[in-house]
Amino acid sequence: MNKLSLEDRAKVLTLLVEGNSLRATSRIVDVSYNTVCKLFADAGRVAGEYQDETLRDLPCKRLQLDEIWSFVYAKQKNVAGAKAAPDRSGDAWTWVAIDADTKLVASWRVGDRSAETAMEFVSDLGSRLRNRVQITSDGYKPYLEAIEGVFGGDVDYAMLVKHYGAAPEGQRRYSPAVCTGATKRRIEGNPDARHVNTSFVERQNLTMRMSIRRFTRLTNAFSKKLKNHALSVALHYFHYNFCRIHKTLRVTPAMAAGVSDRVMDMRDLAALIAAQEAPVAKRGPYKKRAA
Repeated sequence: MNKLSLEDRAKVLTLLVEGNSLRATSRIVDVSYNTVCKLFADAGRVAGEYQDETLRDLPCKRLQLDEIWSFVYAKQKNVAGAKAAPDRSGDAWTWVAIDADTKLVASWRVGDRSAETAMEFVSDLGSRLRNRVQITSDGYKPYLEAIEGVFGGDVDYAMLVKHYGAAPEGQRRYSPAVCTGATKRRIEGNPDARHVNTSFVERQNLTMRMSIRRFTRLTNAFSKKLKNHALSVALHYFHYNFCRIHKTLRVTPAMAAGVSDRVMDMRDLAALIAAQEAPVAKRGPYKKRAA
């Protein structure tokens, strides 16, 4: 049985986390498309498991929450008329929580934009924290019930509610509305008004769009299945948290948060994948058939 070496696996994974598509990666590395797909699925699964285990007891102090939109198979308005659309096609939202100090993405959740998914996301986030935190979210109402249900009064929580108005006539082809200002609303506890903002998590959303080919707008690179969409997010956050040195911090977010002591790379992920693979059985002696 032929297998890619760790170095070749690392090359494939590096191309994927730097924004290349599966087929482009296959052409660049000269590896079959099916092999790249298999390695991508294994890498996303292992990256998700590793972070689920590692991102625990986090010493976060200030968190910013947001959601980023994408779609699976077809945009929501086109799902009804799409041919053979799989289950859970349409809008796909990635809920993200980032530490404003270390820039660590502490938790994320891929799903719809319902109150139920908000509760699942905030519950997972709460289970990873060591101490009381300050949280800032946008004005999306499901956050209110979710954060109250998970943290109760043991949180300093504020919303940054943005206000929108009609865009100037010359800009309406790009966006019908523009942000005209924002209001800081204290919801629970005593949040520091100086740190009530969502700029870091919004910048991380841009990093995601630039790094994951499936999130690029106006292309045919979108995910065809929600499972693969979620795997791509897990792979991206492994690279972002553990491998990519933040220009301001000069270390990776995981190192800044104290959950890693070194800069990792895709060879480390390739080694984690290899460690889970069953050893190849040695072939026995060839037995000649009797005439």
